Amino acid sequence: MPIHLEVARSQAPSAVTTATFELVEAAVAGDVVATHRLLLSVSPRMTRVVHAVLGSAHPDVDDVVQQALIAFLQALPTFRGECEPVHFASRIAVRAAVSAARRTGKARGRRDDGVDLDSIASSAAYDADRRAEVGRLKTVLRDLLSRIPAEQAEAIALRFVLGWSLEEVSRVTEAPANTVRSRVRLAKRALRAAIEADPVLAEELGRVG
Repeated sequence: MPIHLEVARSQAPSAVTTATFELVEAAVAGDVVATHRLLLSVSPRMTRVVHAVLGSAHPDVDDVVQQALIAFLQALPTFRGECEPVHFASRIAVRAAVSAARRTGKARGRRDDGVDLDSIASSAAYDADRRAEVGRLKTVLRDLLSRIPAEQAEAIALRFVLGWSLEEVSRVTEAPANTVRSRVRLAKRALRAAIEADPVLAEELGRVG
């Protein structure tokens, strides 16, 4: 049974310009203006990522966004310029959201707001008759992120929430491409098993596929 996990792709990670790297260096050195500029540039994307992973109605979503922003600032000294700050920040947001999901056990409340997970199913699944099935698939995926190993959750979120290629996930996470491929494969296997445990959802996705 095919599992459709096509997403609206975010801009691919790329090496930073000298000016951007200098901005990061200034923020690390304590420059308040540089820090403010960096936060303005990354906070919208980090907010979208957290909402996409947890669901906008998750009770702690705003707190997790704040935790992710703090973690971004704390991690800046480790930034090496191999990708744009927004992609560095996106990975941190994914990790914060996955950690929150694991703490709560299951993200409850599934009111979505048009962020990336709204593209988790193929366009064929988006007619009015398929909305309930798409919603169940989102629920299954978010629950899965709270249960599988953190490395797998991060890999599948970067791959299918942000829409990055395996090579891009490898570069940003600093894990070998084969390791990333294995993590995604194991996560997809777990997702398939979770879907097959929901007979109605499995039947509907089988029709779409």
